[in-house]
Amino acid sequence: MLSDLSRQTRGAYKTSCSQGEWHLSSTHLPRAMDLKGICVLSAILLVALSTLAEGKTLPTRCQCKLAPRERRNCGYPGISPAECRKAGCCFNASVPGVPWCFAPKPRRVRKVCPNDAYARINCGFPGITAKDCERKGCCFRAHPAGVPWCFYHRVVEEAC
Repeated sequence: MLSDLSRQTRGAYKTSCSQGEWHLSSTHLPRAMDLKGICVLSAILLVALSTLAEGKTLPTRCQCKLAPRERRNCGYPGISPAECRKAGCCFNASVPGVPWCFAPKPRRVRKVCPNDAYARINCGFPGITAKDCERKGCCFRAHPAGVPWCFYHRVVEEAC
């Protein structure tokens, strides 16, 4: 491709000098650069999409604390610990006769109203009542001034 580019652009450059500044222009270079840019952007997009497709979150230790009889198979015979974890599963080969690669417990989360007034994300409008705010499923605190009084919950993961 580079040899084609050099053949296309050979002799296509024009230079000029006016008031001490050199100018370089080409008739073929912009098209070649556009193609190169499209190729680079396509490669970046493919890498990003493949990362998203594989990007399972790793389970926490709490999620992997299951009684052996409660384990649901999450892999295939002979799966390695790394492959199992990459699939978002737990791996424990200490108990024979049960799946070693198994599905984690679901994450336990709860909604909390943030304590930091400046971390609030507006959920209402100026003048909304506490009752209307809570009907929307949001938090309401009528203090301090200058921050939203009706605001969204934060989702936090509960400890084991």
